[in-house]
Amino acid sequence: MFQLGKPLMIVAALSLGACTDAGRFGSGNEAPAQTGSTGSGIIEGSANDPKSPLYFSQAIGDRVLFEVDQHTLTGSAKQVLDGQASWLTTNSDYNAVIEGHADEQGTREHNLALGARRANAVREYLMSRGLPAGRLKTLSYGKERPIAICSEEACYSQNRRAVTVLKSDLSG
Repeated sequence: MFQLGKPLMIVAALSLGACTDAGRFGSGNEAPAQTGSTGSGIIEGSANDPKSPLYFSQAIGDRVLFEVDQHTLTGSAKQVLDGQASWLTTNSDYNAVIEGHADEQGTREHNLALGARRANAVREYLMSRGLPAGRLKTLSYGKERPIAICSEEACYSQNRRAVTVLKSDLSG
């Protein structure tokens, strides 16, 4: 027992001794080196890079929601779309595909048409903010691509949406 205790004491002493000089590897206040960093704390392509699609979807918002069986833009939807228009104007190397969606209520045909009206309402609004029609494409999925699946209003309300998807060109 005594032979095992002595090596354990030595290991413990060495381990504690290694922790005594906290500054030996630097002050600890330096920012880690970032690949693609602009020097201002912004990492290219990240959610904090105002030119990135990730920033567009997370900070500005890539979707707007609609009321039941409606394609009229709400006040909060217009605020999101104002941000989208500004971002798209600044970042002219991106185009947008606006996807219209509906909840599961109603027929497939009705919801495809409703999704198209929702996508067109967003497109028209973005064009009214100065974006050229050639940079905006619409597509309707109707009720075929829900993001929330249940037969309750909490799910329906999330599925009544138009989503702006960024593309580097409209060919794909």
